[in-house]
Amino acid sequence: MKTNIKILALLLICSISTFAQDTAEEIKTLSKNKWQWMADKDVDKLSKLFDNQAMFVHMGGSWGKERELEIIKSGFIHYKKADIHEVFAPIIIENTVILLNRITLLAVVGSNEVSNPFMVTEVYVKVGNEWKMGSLSFSKLLTP
Repeated sequence: MKTNIKILALLLICSISTFAQDTAEEIKTLSKNKWQWMADKDVDKLSKLFDNQAMFVHMGGSWGKERELEIIKSGFIHYKKADIHEVFAPIIIENTVILLNRITLLAVVGSNEVSNPFMVTEVYVKVGNEWKMGSLSFSKLLTP
């Protein structure tokens, strides 16, 4: 009986660990895809990813989903290329994942091309069977 309980506990621990690893990889891939969709101005894919209540924090202000999509679509901010230097292990809390990326972002803001080092915080929440982005925040770093 004790052996069965130990085996059952071990299986449970292994399945939880596998779930966390699978979730971490899924979010890392989703994040990487998101950077490409932003570079491509693919607002259709981004619209599906961004939750309706999502908030976006930039150096110039903060706003919701519709404004972020409008800014991307119009090209007011064109996220040309995100060089991802480091992706930290995601923090997984129930159905929420927090992902930190250290990046250098090449963007066109208005008519000016700029490059800035950022720590980007992404928050994803599992809604049904889909991951939705709840927040994207850029914190400018003093050093690249």
